[in-house]
Amino acid sequence: MQTFKKPLSKEEELHYLTRSKNGDKRARNILVEYNLRLVAHIVKKYITPERDMEDLISIGTIGLIKAIDTYDIDKGSRLVTYASRCIENEILMLLRQEKKLQKDISLYEPIGTDKEGNEINLLDIIDNQEESIPAKIIAQENVAKLCKYLPGQLTEQEYQVIKLRYGIMGEEPHTQKAIAARLNISRSYVSRIEKRALLKLKKALS
Repeated sequence: MQTFKKPLSKEEELHYLTRSKNGDKRARNILVEYNLRLVAHIVKKYITPERDMEDLISIGTIGLIKAIDTYDIDKGSRLVTYASRCIENEILMLLRQEKKLQKDISLYEPIGTDKEGNEINLLDIIDNQEESIPAKIIAQENVAKLCKYLPGQLTEQEYQVIKLRYGIMGEEPHTQKAIAARLNISRSYVSRIEKRALLKLKKALS
């Protein structure tokens, strides 16, 4: 088990902080070394069976180094108070990134197949009816221009999906679910056709 050194006295801390601010790397390393106990103390509450303590200490140490580099001696508060916030912020930032990554992965995780045998995921079954009105209008106008000036870029099926999806050529905008019912195909297949068509248009435009 790793053992940590006892904290520096207030006078020692001020001495090494002053030297560190003047570019003394050894002084900064000493401050890091003598404050690792603080890092270990903070990371304890974030340890789970899935998280390794050494990894969390590494992340927490990054926060500690940032604290030492940005600490204002003239503020009067002890380094430990400021460093605690920096260490915790660094760990919380990691946990937020982990959470976002898990969410992204779960959205694309296969949850079954449609009637054509195509793999579908959670993202495929989320309806887009909550899009903002301005965003829809802009998208409709842009796609209408693309379809007008780039004839022959899409297959007939792709053209039908884009026309219905964005309400161009006299059509009303449809949800992917409504288009699927109208064309007698799955909603996930409509989503794939739409994405493929938009990529074609984007490529042709560029």
